Amino acid sequence: MNSIIQARGLSKRYGGKVALNNVSFDVAPGRIVGLIGPNGAGKTTALKGILGLAQVEGTLQVLGMDPLRQRKALLEQVSFIADTAILPRWIKVSQAIAYVAGVHPRFNIAKAHSFLEKTQIPLGAKVSSLSKGMITQLHLALIMAIDSRLLVLDEPTLGLDILYRKQFYTTLLNDYFDEEKTILVTTHQVEEIETILTDLMFINNGELVLNAEMESLADDFIEVDIKANQKDQAAALQPIHITPRLGGFRVMYERADRTQLAELGSLHTPSITDLFVAKIQPNLSWGQA
Repeated sequence: MNSIIQARGLSKRYGGKVALNNVSFDVAPGRIVGLIGPNGAGKTTALKGILGLAQVEGTLQVLGMDPLRQRKALLEQVSFIADTAILPRWIKVSQAIAYVAGVHPRFNIAKAHSFLEKTQIPLGAKVSSLSKGMITQLHLALIMAIDSRLLVLDEPTLGLDILYRKQFYTTLLNDYFDEEKTILVTTHQVEEIETILTDLMFINNGELVLNAEMESLADDFIEVDIKANQKDQAAALQPIHITPRLGGFRVMYERADRTQLAELGSLHTPSITDLFVAKIQPNLSWGQA
């Protein structure tokens, strides 16, 4: 099956700062991929390369096209929502729909109206009268009405309250996503999207430190709670992260022998947030329990 995104050896520098350092990955059709990393990790640079907004070294194919050289054709099949949903404040909702219908050949007016009927956004309202959450809903309705093969989301719910964030992802799953569409999303609120992801990538200092299918994480990573006097045995099994706890430690391992770990204490599957911390900020100091 052909990859929706195929990246090989992507690199990018801004002066003396390395934004991407020999990054390679594939994104298959019908997947929901989380690209997670701290500020300045290289997420935005990677997205700009994918969207043809920035030139990067290496080889990059998106839907079989060169994002820079074939950007116009590419953007007929790729949609993008940034962390700030920017729409002219003077425009009416109905005018925004008419505009997108006039400029995008794959836009479906009926779908846009259908999505908006599930909100409290009047067609005659100006953008300036809408709340931030409503503007994001409008932006999502416009994007979902485009028959895109790839949807790129860059912190799409930043600044929204928890109800709007939940509604955003529920709408995305129920009304947009199917096996023929692919979603690439970056967010700091990883705990809110871990249940919808099929694949997970962690990026830090311009390098991928994790690239895995979600269903494999429970097999590859495990945490064990141990007592303070067991740390020598735990250390011998080569943990990747250590968290002091009252009277002991919670220790994370990658591809370790679970039979040996079970002899130390109770086993747990780490949350995505804990795994993120372990891979981005490894801690192998036992400190004080």
